[in-house]
Amino acid sequence: MTLKASVRGQMPPFLVMEVLRASASREVSGLDVLHLEIGQPSEGIPRAVADEVAVALSDSDPMGYTVAEGLPALRRRIAAHAARMYGIDVPMDRVFCTVGSSAAFLLTFLAAFEPGDRVGLANPGYPSYRHILKAVGAEPVLLPVGPNSRYQPTVEMLAELERPLDGLIVASPSNPTGSMIPPKEFADLVRYCHESGIRLISDEIYHGITYGMPAATATAFSPSAVVINSFSKYFCMTGWRLGWMVLPRDLRRSVECIAQNLYISPPTISQIAAIRALDHLPAFEAVVHRYAANRDILTAGLAQAGITRIAPPDGAFYIYADVSHLTDDSKAWCNRMLDETGVAAAPGLDFDPVNGCRMVRFSYSGSRETVTAAVDRLKAWVPLS
Repeated sequence: MTLKASVRGQMPPFLVMEVLRASASREVSGLDVLHLEIGQPSEGIPRAVADEVAVALSDSDPMGYTVAEGLPALRRRIAAHAARMYGIDVPMDRVFCTVGSSAAFLLTFLAAFEPGDRVGLANPGYPSYRHILKAVGAEPVLLPVGPNSRYQPTVEMLAELERPLDGLIVASPSNPTGSMIPPKEFADLVRYCHESGIRLISDEIYHGITYGMPAATATAFSPSAVVINSFSKYFCMTGWRLGWMVLPRDLRRSVECIAQNLYISPPTISQIAAIRALDHLPAFEAVVHRYAANRDILTAGLAQAGITRIAPPDGAFYIYADVSHLTDDSKAWCNRMLDETGVAAAPGLDFDPVNGCRMVRFSYSGSRETVTAAVDRLKAWVPLS
């Protein structure tokens, strides 16, 4: 007898996690790995934050559920953080905390879109966007972006589509490219979506990790945009699984009801840690300075290895590189690089099912020693690969 199984569970794997599994297997066998595959800060929360969290755990607080949208104290702090970063007023009642940004995307897609709705996203882009959209019955519309558009969607692209979109996802800085949309162009894009009836979802989880170009928030330009952010990247709290949204008022109650049923509430201890983390911004700024140094080391090293065609690394902690002069199978090339050098990187197929076979993403979120050692190995290996 064959039992029924949902096609939703047949989504492609997240190849970065497949590379991480292969890396772990190599490490178990006693071989070293230089991790440039995973988009995860190598540092955690500052020691002072950890100590404060430990005190909270020793209190008599049972760490029960919070309300679905998160602790009021945390939401007030997030609103104040947004005001400080962008110079805008963000009402606390529009801030909604989630179980990581991943849950925020699911909640947004369920609240904003019906099955069959068309949602545009940059290609290359973060693979989970399109996988989650398909799981909820929406249609991902891949927008081919490249060097001419700084690997980002534009108003002109949307205007030229034969069929209109119901939604658009933008990420500035982007994963995998690290590219950003200049502020004026970003404002034009956000306003175009609002005026055209396109629900904009702005992925802002890499805000704070930028290297010159300022990051703009969609909240400043549209009352209908959904902004998604996270404590994972800038605040080095990936495993704490805590994100937040700035919601338009027409989606606020829908998101709340869906969240109550799917998650009840975000982890209480993570919310307490996040409140404490917001008191220690200079520590996170120091981490961003380290990323900037790593970016320079990796960019120069790849160029010395003959890999010079890269997306503009404006922010985040990624280099998205064209390796078409070396391979037309980035997955196999990354596997061989791991086996022969111990350097782990993510094949572009994860982010671009069309042209990703010729692209590789390198993360420089690790230590300076890791990035420097990886560059040395790549300079020796790439000419022979």
